[in-house]
Amino acid sequence: MKGGIYNIVKARFLVNEDATKNWRFIVFLILLAIIMIANTHRFEQKVFKIADLSNEVKELRSEFVDRRSELMQLKMESTISKKMEARGIVPSQVPPVKIKVKKPAEKSFFQKLWQ
Repeated sequence: MKGGIYNIVKARFLVNEDATKNWRFIVFLILLAIIMIANTHRFEQKVFKIADLSNEVKELRSEFVDRRSELMQLKMESTISKKMEARGIVPSQVPPVKIKVKKPAEKSFFQKLWQ
C-alpha cells in the first residue's frame, strides 16, 4: 500500500512499460474536460443571448404600447378637429342625413315572361 502511493506521487505509472495505456486514458480525460468546458461556455453564451433578447422584447413591447396610445390619441375626433381648424376646416353644425335609395322591386318569373 505504501509503495503504491509512493509510485503514484512519483508518477511511475507514466514511465513504466505499459504507460501507453495510461497515457491514452489521461489524454481521453483531458479531451473530455475540454469538451465539457466548451459546452459550458456555449451554454453561458446562449443564456446571455436569451437575457439580451428578453430585454429587447420588453423594450419593443413598451415602445409598441407607447406608439399604440399615440395612435389612439391621434385618431380621436377632438384631435382631428383641432388640427383641421388650423387649416380652416370646421366640423359641420348640421348632422348628417342618411340617404336611402329604393331598389325597384324584382319582377317575378311570370311578369318577366309576359313582357
